[in-house]
Amino acid sequence: MVQEYGIGNGPSRARGIASTTPGVDFRCLAQACLCQLLRGRGKAMSRPTDLVQGTLDLLILKIVALEPMHGWAIAQRIRQMSHEVLQVGQSALYPALHKLEQQGLIEAEWKVSENNRRAKYYSITPTGQKALAKEADQWERLSAAISLIVRSV
Repeated sequence: MVQEYGIGNGPSRARGIASTTPGVDFRCLAQACLCQLLRGRGKAMSRPTDLVQGTLDLLILKIVALEPMHGWAIAQRIRQMSHEVLQVGQSALYPALHKLEQQGLIEAEWKVSENNRRAKYYSITPTGQKALAKEADQWERLSAAISLIVRSV
């Protein structure tokens, strides 16, 4: 059975982990990683209902770095690439897109979508590319460190 993790703002947050890049916050990341890693070991552990907004920012940057997309397509790509585990709701996605656009990490352009409707297509900026590289590196280091601890238990 596949467990689904919603992404957005919410009450389940771990404290003490923070990013140095403006606009990206990795609080709650440790809890999410631990739940994901321990899930396969048969341990009963409450799953996070929300991942912190900064995690969504990282995922959005990665997705729009692949190709420009409209919001619904971004949410679908995250779902598809995570093998149906991560599902992003509109209430989390669009505020994150707006924030990333305000920070100059992505830019938006109105175009006609594949179903002949006007849609805002988002693409990554050079500043966004730099932020993505930095945050992806921090994510790799953090998740590797958490894995070391979890696997030693």
